[in-house]
Amino acid sequence: MKQFFLTLLGVFAGLVLFVIVVPFVLIMAAAGASSKPSTPSNAVLELDLRGGLTDQAVQNPFAGFGGSGLSVIQVVDTLAQAEQDNHVKVLLVRLPEAGMTPAAADEVRQAIRRFRASGKPVIAHSQGFQPVGAVMSSYMVGASASELWMQNTANFQATGFAADEVFLGRAFDRYGVRAEFEQRYEYKNAVNVYTHSDFTEPHREAMTAWMTSIYNSALANIAQDRRTTPAALKTVIEAGPYSAAQALQHKLIDKVGQVEEAEAEAKRRAGRNADIVTFGDYASAKGERAGSGRSAIAIVGGEGGIMTGRGIDADPFGSGSSIRSDDTAAAIYEAIEDKDVKAIVFRVSSPGGSPEASEQILAAVRAAKAAGKPVVVSMGAYAASGGYWISSEANEIVAQPSTLTGSIGVFGGKFVLADALGRFGVDMRGLSIGGPYADAFSPSETWTPEQRRAYAASMDRTYDEFVTRVSTGRRIPAARVREIARGRVWTGAQAKALGLVDHLGGLNEAVDRARALARIPENESVRFKRYPKALSPWEALSEAFGVQSEAAHALVMLGGVMNDPAAQATMRRIQADRARQSGATVLADQPLG
Repeated sequence: MKQFFLTLLGVFAGLVLFVIVVPFVLIMAAAGASSKPSTPSNAVLELDLRGGLTDQAVQNPFAGFGGSGLSVIQVVDTLAQAEQDNHVKVLLVRLPEAGMTPAAADEVRQAIRRFRASGKPVIAHSQGFQPVGAVMSSYMVGASASELWMQNTANFQATGFAADEVFLGRAFDRYGVRAEFEQRYEYKNAVNVYTHSDFTEPHREAMTAWMTSIYNSALANIAQDRRTTPAALKTVIEAGPYSAAQALQHKLIDKVGQVEEAEAEAKRRAGRNADIVTFGDYASAKGERAGSGRSAIAIVGGEGGIMTGRGIDADPFGSGSSIRSDDTAAAIYEAIEDKDVKAIVFRVSSPGGSPEASEQILAAVRAAKAAGKPVVVSMGAYAASGGYWISSEANEIVAQPSTLTGSIGVFGGKFVLADALGRFGVDMRGLSIGGPYADAFSPSETWTPEQRRAYAASMDRTYDEFVTRVSTGRRIPAARVREIARGRVWTGAQAKALGLVDHLGGLNEAVDRARALARIPENESVRFKRYPKALSPWEALSEAFGVQSEAAHALVMLGGVMNDPAAQATMRRIQADRARQSGATVLADQPLG
């Protein structure tokens, strides 16, 4: 009977595959094979940032069901091509009302400034700046435009930064959940939300420091673009909030008007019969920036939590928001074996994860250097904890001023749930066979003194290994690394002053450094090769349906739900908790995610 049901399930999965998924793949393939739309002679390129940005393009062709949209790298690449496109006359930017990830905003601002330097105007339009998240970063992007417009009914409420933490310590005490953790050291603050009811002094100190650094960096950039001084801008900003008319009076914006009026002005500047082209359509038509020349620079991407294994096996229809050690290491080795590749730019945007997975990737970085191919890390929104581990031995590191990095530390532990469940009449009991450490991670019993000592020793070993890699890679004495480590998160600007980062900038600056280290002449063009290569729909199907054909049906049913931002935020939190349970002991908090 069991075999009958298994056979029936297999038949049903096959029907789902061929009735739903395969037609979808055929439609996608046909769409990709169709002729790409041409850009109008006078085009206004519209970049809508209200849907949010990932750091990198998703590699999985089915990840669109998860609601993924534009990426920072796509914005950088596409604007670089638009600079040279005579058909694109004007850039129109739609700004989010809430905050943007600060490092992403840094990189988008830099790309907009390069576009403006080509002599083309940029008009940004805002329907208000709400005091949500890093809203100063959203305003910073708008301030980089030639003109910043705001809707007449909108409010200018960008007056600083604020961040909140939810502490569960009292709730756990009340309901009988015991959080048993080890952390290295006092700044490894991810543990605190489970064990405390308020900020510890180190937690408060570190958060205040990096928030201040991001705030000051945003003020400096805005002041430069608005042609004022940071001190004068700070005085005006902090005296808010303002109406649109008041913001205009204080020269925080340039014009008050509806988005339709901003569009009309953009078309007028673009010329006769101008038309608006959406950023996604234009990016699809242009494709990735490929470059030209005999020499190539490999761009290896990695975004999300760092875990062992392969991504397609773990999440065939996921958003690609994880760095799987097999995939990433294989991508680096493939770039090493390519004779045309002279250097590697490793784009890292990760809060960390598994030390074992991180070490596997770092070994590939070492292999690239041993093969004579310099590696330059370009840090995205985060390159902290395990994200810094995999970056630590690169030839050079480039980070945005607002990148959250460092967090050189480790933590881990468990929740003891027996008492909590017992209050509801649920009894949890455990059995173990073997040594005294066999049930160390049982949720039914607290650690014995011997188990805690053994686990603490493993935390010490991982911390020492982390410090050693940073000391070796950054050429900083181990004693000094221990002073600036202790699990503390730094911004890119702070990290540069500490020697943890070499240069401030984005992907373009990292490519420039890779060219220099590879001794490619400045007047010689280079090609870009990107790894890991994106899977085609057929390749994804072949890999995914070997063992998980039932996932297709769940995909179709849940696709609409996963487009919801609240659902995406919940999934990110679940993924982080799941990562921690799977051994992600060098994982940093993501306070502005």
